[in-house]
Order: sequence, then C-alpha cells, then structure tokens
Amino acid sequence: MKIAIVGAGFAPEEADRLRRAMATFKHNGDIHLFRDKFVAGMVTNGYERDFATRCFSQIEGFGTYGFPESHAASFALLVYVSAWIKCFYPEVFACALLNSQPMGFYASAQIVRDAREHGVEVRPVDVNHSFWDCTLERFIVTPVKTGVQGHRLGFGSLDSRFRGNDDEGGERWALRLGMRQIKGFAETDAERLVAAREGGYPDPRELWRRSGLGRAALERLAEADAFRSTGLDRRRALWALKALGEPPLPLFARQEPSPPNRGRGRGEGGLSTEAQAMALLPEMPLGEHVVEDYASLSLTLKRHPLAFLRRELASEGLVTAADLADLPVDRRLAIAGVVLIRQRPGSANGVVFITIEDETGIANLIVWPQILERFRRAALGATLLRCTGKLQREESVIHVVADRLDDLTPRLNTLRERTGEAEPGPLRKPPFALPERMPGYDVRDIVITSRNFR
Repeated sequence: MKIAIVGAGFAPEEADRLRRAMATFKHNGDIHLFRDKFVAGMVTNGYERDFATRCFSQIEGFGTYGFPESHAASFALLVYVSAWIKCFYPEVFACALLNSQPMGFYASAQIVRDAREHGVEVRPVDVNHSFWDCTLERFIVTPVKTGVQGHRLGFGSLDSRFRGNDDEGGERWALRLGMRQIKGFAETDAERLVAAREGGYPDPRELWRRSGLGRAALERLAEADAFRSTGLDRRRALWALKALGEPPLPLFARQEPSPPNRGRGRGEGGLSTEAQAMALLPEMPLGEHVVEDYASLSLTLKRHPLAFLRRELASEGLVTAADLADLPVDRRLAIAGVVLIRQRPGSANGVVFITIEDETGIANLIVWPQILERFRRAALGATLLRCTGKLQREESVIHVVADRLDDLTPRLNTLRERTGEAEPGPLRKPPFALPERMPGYDVRDIVITSRNFR
C-alpha cells in the first residue's frame, strides 16, 4: 500500500482496494485491473516503465504466495498461543471464550464440557458470587495425604504433568459462570445487583429490596437456579418471589424491611404460613432441573441429558463415544448423542459431517449424499440422533460412517420425570395415537440448539 501511495500516486482508498484484491489471490481476483494505473502512476512520478512493471509483478507474486503465506504464519502464531494458554491455563482459556460469545464453532455448553474434562472446576451462576462476565475464583487445595481436599473436579493426567501433582495441593482457580449466560437477563440488571450486593444477599427478599430489580429480572435469576447460596433451589426461589411486590423506591430501599409474614399469620413451630407452604413443595427431579438449565442457560452442570437415558440405550446395544477408541475398526455399531454441529462444506461433494455428544464425549459422523437423502429428516432435524454405521479410526481420528439415522428426540422429552437414580416405570400409553411433533413446540420440551455450517 505504501508503494502504491508514494510511488504510483494512489489515493489511500485505492491502495486499500489493491490490498483487498491481493487477498483474493490471482486465480479469482482482480488485481490485474490495477496494473495500468499503477505503472502509469510510477512513470508519471519519474520512474522507468520497466522498473514500474517489475514492481507490480512483485506485488502480483506476493498476492499469489506471500499474502497467504503471511496469513498462515499469523494463524500459526495464534494457534500456538491459544494452545499454550489452553494447556497451561485451561480455566483462563474457557473463561475468555465464554465472555466472547457468541462466536466461533462451539457453543457455551461444549466449552464448559471441555474445560471440565481438562480438570477445571466450573461453578454455577449465583446471585452472591457471579458478575456479568464469567470470572475466576481462587481456592486452595489441601494435599490429598491430609485426607481433606478442596471442592473441585480431579485434574486429568494431561494437566497434572504441567500444573503439578494433585497430591501436593496448592492454589487453583475455579471458573464462575457469569450472569451473561442467563437468557433474557440484562447487563444493566447485573450491574445493579452487583453494586448493591455488599456482604451478600441472605434471601430473595433482601436482593429485591436492595437492588431494585423488577419481578421479571428476579424470576430469570430464579429460573437459572441462581439462588443456591441462599439455600433455595429454583422452585423454592420462584415461590419466594411470588410473595414480593414491586421493588421499593430508592428513598426507602435502605430502610429495614417489614416482617415477611405480616398479614400472613404463623403456623406450627412459629413458621410463617409462607415458609410452611414452601417446605411442602415437592422436590424437583434432577431431570427437570437439567431441562430448566438448558431453557435458561443453554447448558447444565448437573448431569448430561444422555446419562438419564444410558441404561435403556445400553439395553438396545448402543455404545458410548468413549467406547469408540477401543472397539475394532470396521465394526458395525450404533451410537446416539445430542447433535452439536452439522457441516456441509462446498468442497465435500455433498457429504455432511455431524458431531454428536453423549455423557462421555463427542463422536464424529460421516453422512454420504445417498444416506442423507434417505434419512434427511433425521439428519437435519433431530436433536437426539441415533447413528448406525461402520467405525473408522486412524490413530486419534475417529469417525462413524453412517448407513442409517434415526431421530430419538422424543426420548429427551421424558427427562422431566427422571431422577437419574433408577429406571423409570413404563410410560402410560394414550388411548389413541398422538401426532408426531417437533421438539421445542411445548414448554416442557428440552431444547438443545445445534450449530449448522455450510
């Protein structure tokens, strides 16, 4: 650009167009359209025509080789730095990615899953600990030999090589999810909550009184299960919020609140009728918590949805993603998982690559065009996909080449009643056939969004 501006008299915007033409490379670019103007400009400025022609030829040569080469070098440096951070500081890497969402290839749920697999303790969104962005929280791990350890997930073997032996204990950093993960929760509301937090909120009423948040914002916090530090799960937190009105005016926000049970009376044991009613609320099944986590946060730290279905999937002969590393190559098998990514590159001649996830990891599927046409609805529309096919493995690269695809999404809609502790009883069959419906059209459905690329 400097040569074009100084030597050939290009205006800055013309030099920028020349740079962009270089970026498209010679085989499909239009850099040649600048040749005459460039040479004429240099001749006008007193340079010989042969010298001007050679200068432009060098620019063309740089556009066909040097330009992509320099980009490759820059990309290599970015990859190296990113890999170094992910290897030595996986919690920092995951935190930065989450705070940069939406971006890139993977959703927040997959970033969190990968971080936990690499030994990072991920802590949930909480009104007394979270900020708008995801943050890191320092904690101390007591050596294992003392018999007391910090509350964390065990570090994997890869991380222990670089970060020290777990038996030695020491300082660690946990990843705290931020309120940015809550769907529909505004950053301004998060700032008000943090500003008024001071020593913490003992209960939803105090948060409501001091922060001035409206009912909608408070309910989004409860739906995200963010009141755990006050001793309330999402159901009890929502119940407590039902007793609140609109937040007090700023002038009265610092005054002592009126007794929570005023006008409601007291029951047995001196408890308010409101507290008694809350104590009678049934416990939410773990499966229902998982469904609500996905509805509010698009991820869960409690349990993977496939873990609830594993027993019945295993009884049908389905393997897990972790099994693929040890099974014989070319073996025909069946596997099921939540669809994360669908790719159909233009250079792949119609082949679709699908990434699915279960509670043990991810699996990559190859779907040839004829299989795609045969099972198009399942391939492109399923949230929970079953794939039957042949296993291919070359060192650490593992694929399943599909020959049959089935949509198992309706099974995800049974999660609300599952506790994860025992096999559920047989579901009552309706007296007539129900029409098949797409997931997401019922408020009770779990919706796990995939990312699709062409």
